Amino acid sequence: MNETPQQGPRPLSAAAVEALLLDTTPWLSCDDCFERMDAYAEELLRARPHHDPGMDRHLQGCPACREEVDSLLALLTGGTD
Repeated sequence: MNETPQQGPRPLSAAAVEALLLDTTPWLSCDDCFERMDAYAEELLRARPHHDPGMDRHLQGCPACREEVDSLLALLTGGTD
């Protein structure tokens, strides 16, 4: 029998380690985030700097929701990014 040696997991990047160790309090789920996303984007555009600690933390650690907010902001501002 010819066995191929198994490779171990690749080491995590510094950014991946930082994301895993990020303090996520106050915690929001993606569903919570989506419920608040429209108001959050409107407030960002209306009152810079706008801070919503729960949303800010969630968006730091969730690329999918961050992409949605960025798309929404681009739509609201007429941008293409």
